[in-house]
Amino acid sequence: MALAHPLDEIIVNLDRALRAVTGTARGTGRSYPAADVPEADLDAAEQRHAAGLMRVNHAGEVAAQALYHGQCLTARGARVRSELERAAAEEEDHLLWCRRRLDELDARSSVLDPLWYVGSFTIGALAGLAGDRVNLGFLAATERQVEAHLEDHLARLAPHDARSRAVLERMQCDEAQHARMAEQGGATPLPPPVARAMRLASQVMTRTAYWA
Repeated sequence: MALAHPLDEIIVNLDRALRAVTGTARGTGRSYPAADVPEADLDAAEQRHAAGLMRVNHAGEVAAQALYHGQCLTARGARVRSELERAAAEEEDHLLWCRRRLDELDARSSVLDPLWYVGSFTIGALAGLAGDRVNLGFLAATERQVEAHLEDHLARLAPHDARSRAVLERMQCDEAQHARMAEQGGATPLPPPVARAMRLASQVMTRTAYWA
């Protein structure tokens, strides 16, 4: 979506930020992956653990929204911007799904969501300034990292927590598709120091968001 005036971009991005951190994102209207999956009989420890994992995933989706919005803001090509916006809309679905699962588990989202958003938006905007190929490379690396992160969470869930599993599996499928889109669009692999810094930042967020 090309905007005619910088003030329009500021207003749109403020609206996107508020929607991401307050749980009022629009999404694409896709159905909740766990809608027809029976709720498991989780004991207190299993429920707390599932809530911690879903809180991490929700925080990750807040950060994903910010990354995409920052990347869209500074993307140079219309095609790349369009692909980023389409992927961001699908990531909004993930945000809504994670919040719904948190509600089902009688748990809250991370109190640090605004911080995750601001930091990630800044990183995304800087990636876009480096050029579209680097922008796509950053996107691909991020999505591959999230894909692996979701695989780890699937392994750590209680085996009978089918509702949480259904949400994460659908999210993982989308993340892989977004990574392929970026790679096929001409993504440039990131330098190893940048990739290591991304992994470190992800570890800080996941360890903090599990509890806070």
